[in-house]
Amino acid sequence: MSSDQPPGPGSGEPPENDPFRKKPPPPQEPSEGGGTYNGSPGAGGPSQEGTGGQDATGGQGGGPYSGQPYSGSPYAQNPYGGEYGAADPLAGMPPLANRGRRLVARIIDAVIIGVPVTLIMNLIVGWVDYTSTSSVETSKQATVSGVTMLVYLLYEGLMLTRCGQTVGKMAMKIRVAMLANGAVPAGQAGWIRAAVYTLPEIVPCCGFVFWLVNVLWCTWDKPYQQCLHDKAAKTVVVSTA
Repeated sequence: MSSDQPPGPGSGEPPENDPFRKKPPPPQEPSEGGGTYNGSPGAGGPSQEGTGGQDATGGQGGGPYSGQPYSGSPYAQNPYGGEYGAADPLAGMPPLANRGRRLVARIIDAVIIGVPVTLIMNLIVGWVDYTSTSSVETSKQATVSGVTMLVYLLYEGLMLTRCGQTVGKMAMKIRVAMLANGAVPAGQAGWIRAAVYTLPEIVPCCGFVFWLVNVLWCTWDKPYQQCLHDKAAKTVVVSTA
C-alpha cells in the first residue's frame, strides 16, 4: 500500500480542487502541412533548416532561428530561457489583480486594524498629542505606532498563511498566491511577505521611504506586478472574481 498522502495545508501545494491553482498551459497542436519547427522532418518532407532554402517565415533558411516559431521576430529571443522562443510567463495563472483593488484592500485592512488599536492604546497610555514634540508625547506616539504595527503583522501573517486573503482582499475579490503553483502562501512565505511590508516602518525616516518604494513597485514591475514584499516571498496577487 502506498504511503503517499495528498498535499496538506502546509505542504505548499494547492489542493487539486483549488479553483485558483496554477494550471499548466495547454499542449500546442502540431503544425499542419509537414512543416517543422525543431529541425525534424515532418510528414510532408525533410527539414529545410540549415539548407539555405525558405524557412517558416519566408526568409532564407540556415539562420539561428530558421524553422522556429516567431523566426526573425524579437520574440524568438527568449528572456525566460528555453529552446523554442519566449513562453508566456503568465500561462496557467489566474488573472493578475487590478492595482486599484489592491490599494483599496490595503486601505480597508489599515482601517480595520489601525482605528480600534489606536483607540485602545490611547485609552491605555493616555490620549496622544500628535502635534507635540515633547519626549513624553513622542514616547506615547512610538508605543502606539509599534503596537499597531505588531498587531497588523500578526493579522496579515495569520490571514495569508490560512487562506491567502485578508478581510480587505476578500472584499476586493483578490488573493495572494505562490508564483510557482498558485498555492496559498502557507508557513514561511506568508510571514515573510507580511514582515517585509510591515516591519521596515519601525526604522525612523528611511523606513517610510522603503515602505513607499515597496508599495509603488508594482506599478512598474513586469510581468507579475509584484511589490518588493511579493518578490521576497515569491508571491503574486491574483483576482478571484
